[in-house]
Amino acid sequence: MMDQWKKRTRAVHSGIRRSQYNEVSEAIFLTQGFVYDTAEAAEARFVECGPDEFIYARYGNPTTSMFESRMAALEGAEDAFATASGMAAVSGALMSMLRAGDHVVSSRALFGSCLYILEEVLRRYGVEVTFVDGADLDQWRAAVRPGTKAVFFESVSNPTLEVIDVRGVAEIAHAVGALVVADNVFATPVFSRAVELGADVVVYSTTKHVDGQGRALGGIVLGTKQFVRKTLEPYMKHTGGAMSPFTSWIMLKGLETMDLRVRAQASTALALAQALEGHPQLSRVIYPGLGSHPQHALAMEQTGSGGTVLSFDIGSREAAFAFLNALEIIVISNNLGDAKSIATHPASTTHQRLPAEQKVALGITPGLIRLSCGIEDTDDLIADVMGALDAAQASRSTRDAAE
Repeated sequence: MMDQWKKRTRAVHSGIRRSQYNEVSEAIFLTQGFVYDTAEAAEARFVECGPDEFIYARYGNPTTSMFESRMAALEGAEDAFATASGMAAVSGALMSMLRAGDHVVSSRALFGSCLYILEEVLRRYGVEVTFVDGADLDQWRAAVRPGTKAVFFESVSNPTLEVIDVRGVAEIAHAVGALVVADNVFATPVFSRAVELGADVVVYSTTKHVDGQGRALGGIVLGTKQFVRKTLEPYMKHTGGAMSPFTSWIMLKGLETMDLRVRAQASTALALAQALEGHPQLSRVIYPGLGSHPQHALAMEQTGSGGTVLSFDIGSREAAFAFLNALEIIVISNNLGDAKSIATHPASTTHQRLPAEQKVALGITPGLIRLSCGIEDTDDLIADVMGALDAAQASRSTRDAAE
C-alpha cells in the first residue's frame, strides 16, 4: 500500500516505529547502547542484527532508522544511512567505495568542500580524479573510460545553478560499469527523480530543506541495500560519522512540513527571478525556472521546478556588499533551504578559498549573490530585494561623485 502513496504522505508516515505506548509523534531513543537478555543473545546480535535489533548508536538507532526508512521511501531508494552532516555523507559515499588506483570523473562546478574532498583527500590517497564541464556530455564521454569506478556531480551546482543531465551522464557511466553519485541538495527530495533517472547513490545535506529551520546539521546517503549495508555502513560505523538520535528526530519533524515549505519557496524563487530578470543593475539572473537559463528545458524535465535558490550578479564586490547590508528581511548567512530567506556572497564566504582563476572558470564573480528563498511573503521579499538594489545604486552614485 505504501508504494502507492504520494511523496507528501510518505514524508509524514513512512518508516514509523511505534513503541508499546503507540505515540503519535515519533519517539526519541536517546541511548547510545542497548541491553541484551543473555550473553548468547549479545553474541547472536553481533553476528547478525535483525530488522528491529540494534547494537550501538554509531551503528544504528530506532529513531535514526525511522528517518532513514522515510527518506528512502521519499527518494525511491532501497536503503539509506544517515550521517552527522552533508559533508560526512559526501565523503563517506566516496571514500567507502574508492581505493588507491581507482578513477573518478566529476563535474568541476562544485561546492568548495566537495572540491576539497575530490582535489585533496581522494588524490592524497591515490585516487585519480578527472574534472569536466558537467553540462557537456561530450566531456563526460571523453573522460569516462573502462575501469572508471564512479562519477560525481551536483545535480544543480552551487552557486551558479548549472543543471546536469542525470540520465545522460548515467548512461555514459553505466556503459563502463561506473557508479553514479549525485549530490542532490538543490533538487531537494520534493522534486527529485535522481534514482529514476539513473543515479546509483544520492546524497543530501539534510541541514538544508529537510530540517529547513536552521536547527541541526545532518546528511544522508541513499542507494541500493547492497551499497548502503555492505559498502557504506562498515565505513561509516567504524569512522564515526553517524547521525545522533536527537538530530534524527528533528529531521523527522522537518520532513512533515518539507513539501509545503519547499513548494512555497520555489514559487517565491520563480516570482523573484522574474521580477529581477532584465533589471538594469544586474548583468545576469540565474534561475533554472527561467526560460533564459541554458538548461531550462532539462531542469523542467528532470524536476519540474527551478528550485528554491537563485543567483544574480550586481557587478562588483562593493555593490554586492552594499546590497547585502541594505537588506531588511533577508538575512546574511551561508546556509540555504531555510524557512528564512538567506543571501550569500559566495566569492568571499563559501567559495573564498578557491583560487581566483578557478572562481572565474566557475562563474563565481565578485558581484555574484546567491539567494535562498524562505517562506516569507513573496511581495515582501521582492520589495526587500528591490529596495536593497536601490540602496546599492545610491551608494555607487555617492562613491562615483566622491571620486
